[in-house]
Amino acid sequence: MVRVGIVGATGYGGAELIRLLAGHPHVEIANLYSSSSEGESLEKSFPHAAGLGLPTLSPIDADSMSGVNDLIFLATPAGVSSGLSPKLVEKGVKVIDLSGDFRLENGAVYQKWYKHEPAPSQWVEAAVYGLTEWNQEQVAGACLIANPGCYPTATLLALLPLVKTGWVQPNSWIVDAKSGVSGAGRGVSLGVHYSESNESIHAYKVASHQHTPEIEQELHKQSGEETLVQFTPHLVPMTRGILVTAYGQLTTDVTQAQIQELYEATYADKPFVRVRPAGSHPHTKEVYGSNYCDIAIHVDQRTKRVILLSVIDNMMKGAAGQAVQNMNVMFDLPEKTGLPLVPVYP
Repeated sequence: MVRVGIVGATGYGGAELIRLLAGHPHVEIANLYSSSSEGESLEKSFPHAAGLGLPTLSPIDADSMSGVNDLIFLATPAGVSSGLSPKLVEKGVKVIDLSGDFRLENGAVYQKWYKHEPAPSQWVEAAVYGLTEWNQEQVAGACLIANPGCYPTATLLALLPLVKTGWVQPNSWIVDAKSGVSGAGRGVSLGVHYSESNESIHAYKVASHQHTPEIEQELHKQSGEETLVQFTPHLVPMTRGILVTAYGQLTTDVTQAQIQELYEATYADKPFVRVRPAGSHPHTKEVYGSNYCDIAIHVDQRTKRVILLSVIDNMMKGAAGQAVQNMNVMFDLPEKTGLPLVPVYP
């Protein structure tokens, strides 16, 4: 059994990890940690978790976490993991970090976009970017995983097969993304207040969202070309889900059938990426509660653009589900273990 601890257990990411790991046949939830609710039962924050026999919430302390956990999930705000993760790894505990502290390889870029001091450079270099479908071999041997952001996951899975072909102008990508309100976390703020967000949609962090450099970095690593992405996120009045619509300018007369064949071949052995039939229009509801990313391809011959549609559940493939997928690979378990294979519908 893999003994796991979850830091940030009273947030949405922590709650989703508990939901998945409580039914995982090879995992024991050994410890739960919280900076604000130590000594309390998780049921006080999440009554839906009653009856699971979960441990009482403990304070966050690297010394007490070692020796009692094989793996720690860090479902924390940015700026917390950068100090905690190195201490844990040095004590022999593997770490999967769901914050953004180890995703960006350039410390100055991290500081600019996240407004926090970057993690020590040697630990950023040691971290593996946990986009499992593209980095599975590195994930298998990692002690520290930088779990990708929700928007980058949906975007990169859609774009990466094409950026390696030369069929699309590298700096032509426009990514329009829409997310449910749970992506903002459990904290209370005016922006996610029911009266403000219900029956409304709005863009936010235009040209300034911290996931932009993460997307560009990973596209560059796979293609070898500097790539700029125009990324605009929107908040929509639903709880879960992300829809990415990405537009790229084609450089050749490649057909939709050729691109469809490319994607089907690329993801043929990837259990959580479903390439939909040509011309499909995937809905977020069709991946709700699951670890799937559904991708559909369209080619507009009039404008010579490829249009990619990608949907995920932001709490699953965009966070906790992908973290569990990475854990399975790290501990040489079947990749799909403990992850729902049928989305919740309707």
